[in-house]
Amino acid sequence: MNYSRTLSTPLDSQALEARFALRLTARLSEGAARQPHAIEERLRFARQQALERARERRKAVVTQQPATVQAAGSTLALGGGPRDKGGSWWERAMAMALPLAVLVGGMALIHWNQTHAQIEAAVQIDADLLTDDLPPAAYSDPGFVEFLRKQQDR
Repeated sequence: MNYSRTLSTPLDSQALEARFALRLTARLSEGAARQPHAIEERLRFARQQALERARERRKAVVTQQPATVQAAGSTLALGGGPRDKGGSWWERAMAMALPLAVLVGGMALIHWNQTHAQIEAAVQIDADLLTDDLPPAAYSDPGFVEFLRKQQDR
């Protein structure tokens, strides 16, 4: 047979698959009829087990709840079915450790930034004191502080 033509729709491919499945089952049935009774019984039992497993899988897929979006007040939560138990141990550990690492890194960055700003402010004050016309000892004189207060009151 020559199946070189392209399948234009999914229905064409499904029809082709169905015909192939029918031919295959017919061939297998012919071969099974020629088998001894013991092998035939083992094959029948295996088919029944496979069909039962397939039914259980279909039931499990049908009974699983799809992920839903639930609104509760002003919050929004994503919910899921029974398979939302989590992944492997490594995935759960990473899911917990990654936000913690980001938080610690952010806190370290904030601490560095605050320390850097304080150092820059101290440098600016020192530079202003050293470049001012008054000597640094004048700032520690109690009379100078009183002089500054009187200047502000005016």
